[in-house]
Amino acid sequence: MHSWYRRGLELLGRGSPAAAAQVLQRASAAEPDARSVREALARAQFDAGRYAEAAENFRLIVEASPSDDYANFGLGLALARTGNHAAAAEYLALAAAMRPDATHYTEALRSVRATLQARKTQGPPDGAQ
Repeated sequence: MHSWYRRGLELLGRGSPAAAAQVLQRASAAEPDARSVREALARAQFDAGRYAEAAENFRLIVEASPSDDYANFGLGLALARTGNHAAAAEYLALAAAMRPDATHYTEALRSVRATLQARKTQGPPDGAQ
């Protein structure tokens, strides 16, 4: 398991998130409770554009450790990429509250809130009832 984890991190660091996700999936299957493996897997999935899978893995970390600011941030970003901006805003707000010094957290929250506001003022799409 440890060699898969190291290899996955190496691939992720080299800019090969899809390959990293494959390797880290094996490591996660071998050690499903290893938070560091699950976090690396979620990061690789996110970077590979597999946002729903990344959200699920970040969600598992948040459920096990609600005070994990990075997992809340990752979950919020992944949810935003899947189009669930309302849920994304909740998790990004939690992350920003836990780490007010992390400007990337507050910037992501601001962006998601702006999207929500724009959609609210825009109204339903043409033809929608």
